[in-house]
Amino acid sequence: MQEINAIQALSALAHESRLRIFRILIMAGPEGLTPSNLAEQLGIAPNALSFHLKELSHAELVSQERHGRNVLYRAQFSTMNDLLAYLTENCCQGASCTPASATACKC
Repeated sequence: MQEINAIQALSALAHESRLRIFRILIMAGPEGLTPSNLAEQLGIAPNALSFHLKELSHAELVSQERHGRNVLYRAQFSTMNDLLAYLTENCCQGASCTPASATACKC
């Protein structure tokens, strides 16, 4: 992941509603959720939800797929994993961060 992509992803997640949407989509797994399911679970107005989903899509954190009259939104696990790897690539001077080494690590 390049720095600009990490900044876009972190910027998209730096909003309470978008973070909540992303976390719910992570929990939903590959099956994803429809906007109506998301709006119901989060108590967000449909127009606000649409705006937040667009921001998350722009950062490539969520994808959408049409199924008949419904649209399914899914978390992009590959982007999430790339972001986590980017954020931790230099942790513990490049050594694997196991629970034992993480407590000894001064990072």
